[in-house]
Amino acid sequence: MPQKDPCQKQACAIQKCLQANKYIESRCEDVIRAMRMCCEHAGENSICCSGFAREQKSTEPKIPGAP
Repeated sequence: MPQKDPCQKQACAIQKCLQANKYIESRCEDVIRAMRMCCEHAGENSICCSGFAREQKSTEPKIPGAP
């Protein structure tokens, strides 16, 4: 039996919150924050976090003059 994803509960909570709030992300900041915290701890052990890791890198502030 495959092991359950450590952040699946948080990923489902995000989907439920977004659906209930007509996909307005600002209304789900607390569950999104919980998912980020889970992903920080679970890292690559969570398939659910793969999109969060990519998203976080693309939203980091750019440093002027950096490649």
